[in-house]
Amino acid sequence: MTALIRPHPFTGLVKVPPSKSHTIRRLFIATLADGISKIVHPLDSLDTRSCLSVCQTLGAEISKHSESWTVRGSTGHVASLQNYSSATGIKRCHVGDSGTTLFFGLAAAALRAEPIAFDGGVQVHRRSAGPLLDALTGLGASVESSSGCTPITIKGPWKGGKVVLPCPTSQYLSALLLAAPLAPTGVITEIDVPLLNEKPYIEMTLSYLDSQNIPYKAATDFSHFTIPGGNSWKPLSGPVPGDFSSAAFPAAAAVISGEPVTLLGLDPADTQGDKAFFNFLEKMGCRVEWKKDSAEWQLMVSPPQSLKSGEFDLNATPDLLPVMAAVACFAQGETALVNVASARIKETDRIAVMAGELEKLGVKTTEKPDALIIHGAGKNLAGSRTVGNFRTDGRLDHRVVMALACAALGCPSPVEIAGAESVETTYPGFLELLGAEYV
Repeated sequence: MTALIRPHPFTGLVKVPPSKSHTIRRLFIATLADGISKIVHPLDSLDTRSCLSVCQTLGAEISKHSESWTVRGSTGHVASLQNYSSATGIKRCHVGDSGTTLFFGLAAAALRAEPIAFDGGVQVHRRSAGPLLDALTGLGASVESSSGCTPITIKGPWKGGKVVLPCPTSQYLSALLLAAPLAPTGVITEIDVPLLNEKPYIEMTLSYLDSQNIPYKAATDFSHFTIPGGNSWKPLSGPVPGDFSSAAFPAAAAVISGEPVTLLGLDPADTQGDKAFFNFLEKMGCRVEWKKDSAEWQLMVSPPQSLKSGEFDLNATPDLLPVMAAVACFAQGETALVNVASARIKETDRIAVMAGELEKLGVKTTEKPDALIIHGAGKNLAGSRTVGNFRTDGRLDHRVVMALACAALGCPSPVEIAGAESVETTYPGFLELLGAEYV
């Protein structure tokens, strides 16, 4: 599907969609818990539907209502599963293109006595689970995989021990942290972490352990963890907070078009790392203000007359690279998005893809192994071109598509974006919010 975005001002009041990261964590915790959980206002998107399907395969009973999902967990403490056998053969999970669902599902399956097979879409076939599989093997799981990518078959038992887990993506470590407490009593899981990107997402995962008083020990710099088995997840209920990763896009759209925007549904105390986007906007000259109206927070963003360029370390927030690159096009001078090699192992190689697609809009970029430099021209994007549409390709990467859509608002001509259907992965309705046409 190809979307057409015409340049125009974007402003107003925007309700931010629920957090994908929180929704997926809550689905897995509810699946691993004994009892009934109620997930209120979950994100309903392609990735979370894939997660829901995997959790059902792992044994959860899930019913969807208009504003909530009810989850009856069936996994419970792993000790009750050691003698489980499936009469119907190997269970099969399809994770779609959700890497988070794949990694969390693999760790949960390593608690089980029966083999579970995982497969996924084209993008997941390119995303290696190798370091996680090595760690799970070291903890006692049996793994069948030819390349570290799907298809993968895995089964327990989880015997514990000490493993080394480099984390170019934090999802590997979060997967172990969610599963390890359910190992049998007396089993200790120790994890050495020589490399950790996306640290805020580990803080998010640990906040769930803390909320349920699940014991663990962690080095101050998260380089080592010790998690005792014999514990359990309890059912959880409550609303899913708004998604800062998604909120970045309507904010960027307004800033690029030179208009203010007010965002609803976010919590300034949330652990989501991508709330750093709004700190970055402040450094670029935007006015960012939190205000609580009645019981709901409002986040107001107003652009300056001229956006400032600068250097931004995205190691903790690599998902922000596409949207930061889009905003940087309209700053005067060089904006460096650095220390973000992990952006190359997302749904696409986002450094290379953003460099190539922005150059189609007339933006000069410099690509480095772990960085992207945007040579911004302020409001004179693409020079004086006024005839014909720009044609770009989002490569079926939802964040690339949304970033290009934001950039389109400041272009001198309409922008066509192929692969637009991928926006359903995280932010259904975003392109319609920007007034997209489909060609």
